[in-house]
Amino acid sequence: MLNGKNILITGGTGSFGKQFVRTILKRFKPNKIIIYSRDELKQYEMAQKFNASCMRYFIGDVRDLPRLQKAMSGVDFVVHAAALKHVPIAEYNPMECIKTNVMGAQNVIDACIANGVKKIIALSTDKAANPANLYGASKLVSDKLFVAANNLTGGHEIQFSVVRYGNVLGSRGSVIPFFEKLIQEGASALPITQPDMTRFWITLQEGVDFVLKNFERMQGGEIFVPKIPSMKMTDMARAIAPRLAQEVIGIRPGEKLHEVMCPLDDSHLTLEFDKHFVIKPGITFTNPVNYAVNALGEIGKIVKAGFEYNSRDNEIWLSDEELLQKIQETKDEEK
Repeated sequence: MLNGKNILITGGTGSFGKQFVRTILKRFKPNKIIIYSRDELKQYEMAQKFNASCMRYFIGDVRDLPRLQKAMSGVDFVVHAAALKHVPIAEYNPMECIKTNVMGAQNVIDACIANGVKKIIALSTDKAANPANLYGASKLVSDKLFVAANNLTGGHEIQFSVVRYGNVLGSRGSVIPFFEKLIQEGASALPITQPDMTRFWITLQEGVDFVLKNFERMQGGEIFVPKIPSMKMTDMARAIAPRLAQEVIGIRPGEKLHEVMCPLDDSHLTLEFDKHFVIKPGITFTNPVNYAVNALGEIGKIVKAGFEYNSRDNEIWLSDEELLQKIQETKDEEK
């Protein structure tokens, strides 16, 4: 699928971008892989490890439309991973979050259309469903922009879709590396915001594989949601440090007790497939699409009215052993 193609990843020096590049270099022979991000140090460090002849490193910000348009010249596939993602920081710096996550998303869309990019997948988050914080709200707006972009293509064969998943095990800034740092520093207890809190969990590799598969499945306008396990935060802390106490510190600004990926209000738009869900567009496209049968021929069925896919009522749960195994697999992949 990606052999001989030009691929651009916004925010490509992040955890997802590195694993995505590592994976496509192993599985495909792309013509170019373009890393588009704003941090020269991270690009320099990444280039020391990922230095194949197809690699290109572009300094640029998604807030800068002219630079995006230049970077996307001749590009076939785009993964939009750039975002301001830290929930409390977004609460205290709301306009900066909006500039990157909303205005930046529209810039990516405009640059893709201007350059005739064939397929674009934007990475989203469970926090975009029924958002309780600015980060989630900004990503919900981004999701809406990418879905609606399919009506702006002017008859060109351009498809925009969204992939929405939960917390990534071991990603930069996530809770597991934070817990491990505290353990290494000799902490006597791990901070827990609320004892009943649950979260969806996915590994970086699982997230990358899901994105790659959806490049094959997509018809444009879908929000793809994987079926992934949940885990209580108290169980996670116990599995990582069974001998350490847990200190309840209270929910942080903008934080939710449980996360949602397919909201109840979208149940009439939600299709269930074997290993994932699809939330269909709520708007009508010029060229209607039958989302019940995707481009791979997989068949989905509409869920029952009132269905909600949330981390509390999830049917799949992560055991302590599975968690530790996934953490180790993630570390092994990074070596």
